[in-house]
Amino acid sequence: MSKFVSAIIVAAGDSLRMGVEDSKQFIPLLGKPAIEYTIGAFQKCSLISEIVIVCREQDKDRIKVLVQACGFSKVCAIVEGGDSRAQSVKNGIGAASGDCEFFAIHDGARPLVSVDEIERVISAAFEIGAASLGTLVTDTIKTVDDSNIIISTPARSGLRAVQTPQVFEKELYRLAIDEARGDLSEFTDDCALIENLGGEVEIVEGSSENIKLTTPIDIVIAESILKNRLG
Repeated sequence: MSKFVSAIIVAAGDSLRMGVEDSKQFIPLLGKPAIEYTIGAFQKCSLISEIVIVCREQDKDRIKVLVQACGFSKVCAIVEGGDSRAQSVKNGIGAASGDCEFFAIHDGARPLVSVDEIERVISAAFEIGAASLGTLVTDTIKTVDDSNIIISTPARSGLRAVQTPQVFEKELYRLAIDEARGDLSEFTDDCALIENLGGEVEIVEGSSENIKLTTPIDIVIAESILKNRLG
């Protein structure tokens, strides 16, 4: 029997690196707002029981209109984000149903995630308690000192570029939040909270197409990927 999974879509970030005044969640990709693709993937996933959207206060009404227009029936709450990504996630999980057993936390600005990827990472989390999508690192990575002098070259075989969704058993994640204490802004992703707790997170192989919209070139790449998917 499937477990109750609450998707927490975090769409509360600014658009400074994108260079646009509007929220990057509403950047059009082939004529549709980016966030529409993101929500749509979770709406279609059979393992997702409900969706909570975390956004900026000024975006709440627009997202509500979009949700209603698209018939995204799994969206149960639209809540305001916090001062950091971690705080925004905390606000999101606070709006999840009491029946929730797992949180599937995803960046709203990753609109190209597939239903298959969502299902695979959730299934892995059911087994181990915590899992994240990630990809092999193809570039050579260097560690440097404060003067940008190379210190070492980590072996690529032990490196992964982490993506979202990141999926966690509810009580494990809440314990990790409590253990972190203080300023949550030092945790750049949710896996780091589990690592801080001493827990294990499995990396599930994702796709290089699951990009995050960060700079203008990402829009060009995203539209190219979508056109290819449409054949």
